[in-house]
Amino acid sequence: MDRWVSRREFLRLGGTGLAGAALMGAAGCGAAKVRQSSGGGNKGGSSGKKGPLRIAVVPKAVGFDYWTMVENGAKCAASKLNNVSIEWKGVTQETDVNGQVQLLQDFITQGVDALVYAATDAKVLHQVSVQALKKGIVTINIDSGTQPQPKEVPLIATNNVKAAEQATRYMAKQLGKKGGKVALIEFQPGTETNETRVRGFKNVMKQNPQLKLVAEQSSQSDYNTALRVTSDILTAHPDLNAIYAANEPSVLGAAAAVQKAGKAGKILIVGWDTAPGEIKDVRKGIVAGVLAQNPFLMGYLGVNEAVKKLRMGDKYKLHSIDTGAVLITQKNLKESKVQSLLHPSCKNPPTWTAKQ
Repeated sequence: MDRWVSRREFLRLGGTGLAGAALMGAAGCGAAKVRQSSGGGNKGGSSGKKGPLRIAVVPKAVGFDYWTMVENGAKCAASKLNNVSIEWKGVTQETDVNGQVQLLQDFITQGVDALVYAATDAKVLHQVSVQALKKGIVTINIDSGTQPQPKEVPLIATNNVKAAEQATRYMAKQLGKKGGKVALIEFQPGTETNETRVRGFKNVMKQNPQLKLVAEQSSQSDYNTALRVTSDILTAHPDLNAIYAANEPSVLGAAAAVQKAGKAGKILIVGWDTAPGEIKDVRKGIVAGVLAQNPFLMGYLGVNEAVKKLRMGDKYKLHSIDTGAVLITQKNLKESKVQSLLHPSCKNPPTWTAKQ
């Protein structure tokens, strides 16, 4: 059941430590959206588990700046808790759905206490969550959930639809009343994250008839593919005005293609994620804006919520949490809150959520 709760009520429900701090930071921007659920199964029963805890944290892929921030957040949470060990493992490509399924099933077979993972495929991974719950393993999704999302499995992630709408409204404002031709570079059709980011984009496109969508291509979460498909789009539409790119490789590949075509700064690029190369392009004006999520906080809260459930058992109800997003442009790049998102650390964590 979805409902809006106040910061005070969230803290009463168990939002302590960094999790509570995150919601305190959001209090000045409105309430946070929380979904209460009946909680997952746990090995300790209603009284919770007292001994050492082993938590598997599985990203969509390793080797990306975004997922490294998730890893750092998860390890930070474990460092502040007693007898909690983290096992971080992932595939090398977000398109390797079968590989991720195998990793998760291995952890289930090993009998870990909790799974904290980002689903590479919303429909396929649903069955993995069900399998884990049947084994009594506390299961939490971070960044990306499943379809359907089991009520026992909370989702700690960005509200991708609202964030995408925010970025697309910015694009529309920058293009003005005259509007223009727009291209969409998505990254992995079939994943919840991709679909919701495209949905938010198209919601605003429909509201702005001066904007015309002339091309849709997928980067398959690969820089070289994004470079190639964007180059093809630029050849087919030399009068293109803007590009919406839905993740890190898509943004970087699109930006490289625009530079290669000699149109840097002439084609408006708006996208997702905050890899160093993306921020460099924002600083130079090659990319107009990127949506910064809070991956560090996702990793932290994923582990933190799992431990609370395991330690407190049926006394604690798991919650879905919107970790927020903010659009980074040249104008706000140097602000302290933006810098805390770009350079998170356990000593200086980004403990705030943006108004949605």
